[in-house]
Amino acid sequence: MPSHLMRPAREVGIAGYGAYVPRYRLPATEVGRVWDGGEAALPIREKSVPGLDEDVATMSIEAGRNAVRRAGIDPSLIGAVWVGSESHPYAVKPTGTIVAEALGVSEYTLAADWQFACKAGTEALQAAIALTGSGMSEYALAIGMDIAQARPGDALEYTAGAGGAAIIVGPAEESVAVFEGSVSFVTDTPDFWRRQHERYPQHGSRFTGEPGYFRHVAQAAEELFGALGTSARDYAHVVLHQPNQKFPSKAATDLGFTAQQVSRGLLSNDIGNTYAGATMLGLTAILDEATPGERILAVSFGSGAGSDAFSFRVTERIGERQHVAATTRQYIERRAPIDYATYTRFRRQFAQ
Repeated sequence: MPSHLMRPAREVGIAGYGAYVPRYRLPATEVGRVWDGGEAALPIREKSVPGLDEDVATMSIEAGRNAVRRAGIDPSLIGAVWVGSESHPYAVKPTGTIVAEALGVSEYTLAADWQFACKAGTEALQAAIALTGSGMSEYALAIGMDIAQARPGDALEYTAGAGGAAIIVGPAEESVAVFEGSVSFVTDTPDFWRRQHERYPQHGSRFTGEPGYFRHVAQAAEELFGALGTSARDYAHVVLHQPNQKFPSKAATDLGFTAQQVSRGLLSNDIGNTYAGATMLGLTAILDEATPGERILAVSFGSGAGSDAFSFRVTERIGERQHVAATTRQYIERRAPIDYATYTRFRRQFAQ
């Protein structure tokens, strides 16, 4: 059987990383109070909500600035700015060019938007690894960011949060975590979609767990284990895409991970499902507390459907970069609770 492991020609890794989460929080009890009379089972505690002046572009800029600070590089050296999202502010006009100019990236750069539901961010990361690993560029910036949307009263409204992360890929000798390899697994599975001109996504509930989330996460992770000769016990931390608390916990257990290995990257109870930003945001939370020599497994999931699995090894440079910019937990902890009425105003939920 051929190996499906993807690994670049030269060693590269995470040269810088940054997160951003809006400060506003909508408790799940508020959604339940309005739509279910307070009787619904709550999948998470609360979710993050963008303010009136926040969108995928502004949040990507904040996360990108944090990544540049941690990398300690001149942003003009970045050869690509790629933004993965389900909720780009424009249907026709790239978010990537807005972010590149705001960060001071050279005009002679690649800029583009990526789309693959919740794994749009890791798609961009995969491409950034390939670009830098081929030697075509010294650095590339990959961002996963969303202001996730849900139809009022839909089950997704409990969990659809906002936020994400930015990762600068660069030479291994400058990196806080070296990339060891990755595997991608995709199928045509109709578990979640939004057609052109429709405002809110739809979901085929019976496909969400199996054959959607659990099959793709397991296939990508297990193929990566086989290619690298590793198993769950070789990793100090794992972060899986987190649409809720239950799915990543079960998938991690099925793969042989313990609750302790999962704990640092599991953020959905505090901020909900940040869609294209979820896996990368969990990875930044782990990097904020990681120590040299630790291995990290990150597996995304995007409806439609597919997963990207990555293996990273933390280097001795991690300690000097962790507190150069705000940590992921600091963003999560600076919370400001709001009620459902304020949430609908912020999101213009019922606007025509």
